[in-house]
Amino acid sequence: MGEVAAELLLYGAETGGCGALLAELKQLWGEIGKSWEERERTVRELEMECMRVYRRKVDEATAERALLHQSLAAGEAEIAALTAALGTDSSPRLKVNKWTTSLNERVSSAANLLEELRAVKAERSKQFADIRSEIDKIAAEIAGRSYSYAHENPPRAGELDGHDLTIRRLNEYRARLSSLQKEKSDRLHRVLEHVTEVHSLCDVLGEDFIAIVNEVHPGLHETSDPGKPTSISDSTLGSLSQVVAMLTSEKTKRAAMLREAVVPLVELWDLMDSPEEERRSFRKVTAVLRPARGEALSSGVLSVATIKKTEEEVERLTRLKAGRMKELVLKRRLELENICRSMHVEPDTSTVPEKSIALIDSGLVNPSELMASIEEQIVKAKEEQQCRKEIMDKLNRWLLACEEEKWLEEYTLDENRFNTGRIARHNLKRAEKARLIITKIPAIVDNLMSRTLVWETERNKPFLYDGARLVAVLEEHKQARLRQEEERRRLREQKKLRTLFSEKEAMPHLKRPGSSFGRGAESCNMSRKRVDAAPPSVRSSASSGSGGGGGSRPRSSAAGSGARRLSVAPFNYVAVSSSSKGGSMSSSLALS
Repeated sequence: MGEVAAELLLYGAETGGCGALLAELKQLWGEIGKSWEERERTVRELEMECMRVYRRKVDEATAERALLHQSLAAGEAEIAALTAALGTDSSPRLKVNKWTTSLNERVSSAANLLEELRAVKAERSKQFADIRSEIDKIAAEIAGRSYSYAHENPPRAGELDGHDLTIRRLNEYRARLSSLQKEKSDRLHRVLEHVTEVHSLCDVLGEDFIAIVNEVHPGLHETSDPGKPTSISDSTLGSLSQVVAMLTSEKTKRAAMLREAVVPLVELWDLMDSPEEERRSFRKVTAVLRPARGEALSSGVLSVATIKKTEEEVERLTRLKAGRMKELVLKRRLELENICRSMHVEPDTSTVPEKSIALIDSGLVNPSELMASIEEQIVKAKEEQQCRKEIMDKLNRWLLACEEEKWLEEYTLDENRFNTGRIARHNLKRAEKARLIITKIPAIVDNLMSRTLVWETERNKPFLYDGARLVAVLEEHKQARLRQEEERRRLREQKKLRTLFSEKEAMPHLKRPGSSFGRGAESCNMSRKRVDAAPPSVRSSASSGSGGGGGSRPRSSAAGSGARRLSVAPFNYVAVSSSSKGGSMSSSLALS
């Protein structure tokens, strides 16, 4: 009844109001015949029923309004918290006119904004989680801890600090991550440098690189698990530094050991003239004697096996040297004699072969010391040879000129020199050149003497040639040439006088017996007979003097290995008859 009345009242309110319905109800009651009291009671019941319906509706609307206010407050609170956490400002979007905007609209707007902010928070939280995961992973690698948990179970968004998800905090995380990444890159670079250096040292020392690196960390070589990152912890870096220092110290120690073995090895090679085939297998170890900056040693050159092999080779050559020392000493002494022979000086007599062998056999002297003494003499002889070179060249030029002079004299005495033929023409040209060279002998001798005197003054010692002082030999040669020229002049005068007497004897009208002129001719004939009776060498000398091509000169001949030897022989005087004095003397200088 109450519900029906309420519905009627509502219907009446919608169609025309409660009064019209009540009027219609009263008409119906009149037709029915309801009493006044009953009608009044029914109207009061209807009024009370309507009040209950209105109250219920008002209560429901009040509860709904309260719920909307609560929801709006919670949304606004969450929006405030999210905006504070995200560092954004959403107040302009929440400022609405409370009198013109319904609660539902306000709640809907807050819900939309809240959904957007939640999406932003989720994205921001994911960024924080990713960065935090990388930070934890790199920090674990630097600290040397296990990084599997941080890699496989990254922190969830709810586990992160949700009170500060601002861009500023995110940039701080990014800066920290960048710093850790740079530190990781630097550490990785240092680790790779150490590993490379360890590999190089192991290669030179002949050590097992993988075994040494595994002792530091198993993930430092290429054959390790490719899924595991390279260890960059402080302990790994420290261990690598210690390994590098240990290997460097070992390298220095072994290099010194190898150098101690290589130095005598090279000396023995040079001493014994070892062939290249024997040296080739040890050629790489000699690099320790010339350590150039930036030059890498060969692989395994400092290994224990290489050092041992080098020491064994030194021992073998040392034993071999003891048996060949006599041969080596004689060989070096022969080299010294050859150098001295080329200079025409006598070598040092303290190391003559007979004496050296006797000293070695008696054990009075160390063969190495004797070899060193000969080597020192060879060095001095080579220095002496170099400083005598200029004078020796001039001396050889003089000796060649003397040889040409000797040849020209023999050529002049040859009666068949004017025969026709290729050899005769060749000798004729040679004679022309020889005469030109002979004219330069005085100048050559003067130049050689002046240069020799300068040499003696600079070194305060005489210039010896085959045991004689060269200046004395040259001076004697000059005096001999002057005497020879004087003798030639006298012979030419005697020849002219003899020719004159011969012409007078040939005149018949002058040959009257008892005349004074006839007696003079007879005297000339006797002189001519004495000259004709002189040795052939004198007559040929006189003939060559008149021919004008040959004269007395130093003689030179090859001796031994072909080197010229210079010596002074006494002059040979031959009596030559003369019409006035009865004889004269001639001289010659021989070079043998």
